[in-house]
Amino acid sequence: MILQIFLMLVGFVLLVKGADFLVDGGSNIAKKFHIPELVIGLTIVSVGTSMPELMVSLTSAVEGHSDMSIGNVIGSNLANLLLILGLCAIIKNLKFKKETKFFESPFALLITILLFIMANNKITGQTGTIDRAEGIVLVVLCVAFIIYNIIMAKKGEDFDGISKELVITNIEMNSPRYVIKSIIFIALGIAFLKFGGDFVVNSCVEIARRIGMSEKLISVTIIAIATSLPELVTSMVATKKGEIDLAIGNIIGSCIFNILLIIGVSAIITPISYSINYNKDVIILMIATLFLGLFPFIGKKDEMTRINGSIYLIGYVAYMVSLVVQNI
Repeated sequence: MILQIFLMLVGFVLLVKGADFLVDGGSNIAKKFHIPELVIGLTIVSVGTSMPELMVSLTSAVEGHSDMSIGNVIGSNLANLLLILGLCAIIKNLKFKKETKFFESPFALLITILLFIMANNKITGQTGTIDRAEGIVLVVLCVAFIIYNIIMAKKGEDFDGISKELVITNIEMNSPRYVIKSIIFIALGIAFLKFGGDFVVNSCVEIARRIGMSEKLISVTIIAIATSLPELVTSMVATKKGEIDLAIGNIIGSCIFNILLIIGVSAIITPISYSINYNKDVIILMIATLFLGLFPFIGKKDEMTRINGSIYLIGYVAYMVSLVVQNI
């Protein structure tokens, strides 16, 4: 037990430093090449911070632990939205851009509904299946989402009516060393997040099993929160540094990649068994994603306020309490 606690603490340190490297590197690349930080957050940063979920879900699917594979994604997305985005909004009001309001948030809701339909369209008794064909559909949608981000990167900030002509006054930014340094930061950030996530997840799972928790409860609570730590640290660091687009893009992008990439690839490797016991959790995720799309249109225009963040956070606490009560 002492070894697991030590490795968990080492994992936390790697996560914190990895988040710092990733935010700094991603932000520098965005400024150098006039790429909107939202795009960096939706692609490089979100894929990097989703690596722990990817590794856990792939391993779980291959080893036949479908509950852990599905529960990790559902639990991580709930943690991303309710816990992490909630905390970020409490720290500072989050301003949404037009593409987030009109595409990314609705898209995240649509693919969550699609996941629910796929998981329930072949129910036999208490179990459904997400097969290889459906996994391919999810991966194709993932590729389409990446292409969308590439197009948005080329358009720059024009969609929001902001000129993309930037005056670069920092001489260092024009040097090749600046780009190389930024790329090294991103690579180190992703590596630290990956290994830090592994240490935390493995340690938490071992501790939880010794206590005697169920596989579902472990996956949607401890593993979900542990694998979401990169998103938590990265988004909170980005928010404190004023990189709001990076923070929002990281969370929404991670939610999208968790469903499309992680479940898609896992299902292609081996069809995933789905217990209908997860239906309630997916419905809660759909409601949370729906509110994400509504926040910019209600209350303070184009912003997720501290009140909205508090609603999310309270909702997450209530969800966690309900899980614990059900398993007592």
